[in-house]
Amino acid sequence: QVQLVESGGGLVQPGGSLTLSCAASGIIFSGYAMGWYRQAPGKQRELVATITSGGTTNYADSVKGRFTISRDNAKKTVYLQMNSLKVDDTAVYYCKATRILTHWGQGILVTVSP
Repeated sequence: QVQLVESGGGLVQPGGSLTLSCAASGIIFSGYAMGWYRQAPGKQRELVATITSGGTTNYADSVKGRFTISRDNAKKTVYLQMNSLKVDDTAVYYCKATRILTHWGQGILVTVSP
């Protein structure tokens, strides 16, 4: 069974940092494009960052220069390093894996608050 398990969320102050992890199982991880998406209160789910199987990255304008997506194929894990966090970064963050089919994690809450 395909599983994507997010970890590393929680409460952080504005300007702080947090790193999310997404551990995959049930897939040949190196062949998948991975991504992080988020859904803030009262808003639609939006793309945050993606990384292809070849390592090419893409970011939403709102997080460019602050967030970094990376992957460790040996650990079958994708990371999202979040720096200079803002209150409007508060959201449930979802991990996504795509090859032929798309798989989603259950999401993990990140709250940025004074």
